[in-house]
Amino acid sequence: MSRYLQEPEFSHSYTPKTGVLLLNLGTPEAPTAKALRPYLKQFLSDPRVVEIPRAIWWLILNGIILNLRPKKSAEKYASIWSKEGSPLMVHTRKQASLLKGLLGMQGQQVMVEFAMRYGQPSVESVIQKMRAAGMERLLVLPLYPQYAASSSGTAHDEVFRTLLKLRNLPEVRTIRHYHDHPGYIAALASSVREHWQKNGRGDKLVMSFHGVPRYTLDKGDPYHCECQKTGRLLAEALQLSSDDYVVCFQSRFGKAEWLKPYTFDVLGSLAKQGVAKIDTICPGFAGDCLETLEEIAIEGRDLFLSSGGKEYRYIPCLNERADWIAAMAELVTANLGGWITTPDDANMRQLRARACGAKQ
Repeated sequence: MSRYLQEPEFSHSYTPKTGVLLLNLGTPEAPTAKALRPYLKQFLSDPRVVEIPRAIWWLILNGIILNLRPKKSAEKYASIWSKEGSPLMVHTRKQASLLKGLLGMQGQQVMVEFAMRYGQPSVESVIQKMRAAGMERLLVLPLYPQYAASSSGTAHDEVFRTLLKLRNLPEVRTIRHYHDHPGYIAALASSVREHWQKNGRGDKLVMSFHGVPRYTLDKGDPYHCECQKTGRLLAEALQLSSDDYVVCFQSRFGKAEWLKPYTFDVLGSLAKQGVAKIDTICPGFAGDCLETLEEIAIEGRDLFLSSGGKEYRYIPCLNERADWIAAMAELVTANLGGWITTPDDANMRQLRARACGAKQ
């Protein structure tokens, strides 16, 4: 059995292409416990995600978590599942399509595809698809604004694992983060302003980022610092004082200490302090998903109101906003610099090759 994946059939008449691969976390195929179990197993088996010693974690994962969590998670997914499917899948697919269209309008003749780190479409299947279509240059963009080893890091890992299986490697570039990209910050600020114009301004803007274990910061993960910088830049763009907003972290899992303050602690504390109206935004997510639509928009609202708050409003993620797609195009174009996207004449190349004895 070959250690390499089958290469696409070669012809000198093919047109070399540049590809952009958007990467997101992933989603189960359906909001059911049956679909959640393999998805959670793949996700929680990743040593980038859970750094507990493997033998101990295997017992916890397979003996407890995978027997209890799928049903609970399925109920949460069911509450936000749309007719089109998983919100994360829907938004990622639309973002890829819109980005491809905008780049084409700007003269960048590139293919744009998306893949999921966990679940489908897998990174390996999409890269094989791109290679079969003639991709020789690959730009990888994880859709996580702030770099974390457990998000962007593992997404890049999966790309490199796939590349290890290829005989004929493409040129590769990766985008590490875009937490302070001007277009990204401007799109976030515009989304907040539009929300305020439509609904009025709350007493506090809560910026909730996905949490990670506290020890990752001690070990050198820059995620906490990049979240703080995004928060500061967004506040500056909105001309907010330090008393007008708060940066916090959600989605804590397990008993270990995670980055603080915890979002739910903040929501409860604000309500008890007499803060009547708050607006909540999740700048660490490029598209709405379970963690934003269920955890923050639903659970967060219930907690704030039950703790004494009067009005709670969730500001959607950037999703398919035109200014966000334009920012993505800026980011991609900057990282494509120097790559020739107009190939030489394929017919002439084939004629020259046949003159040298080539069959195709």
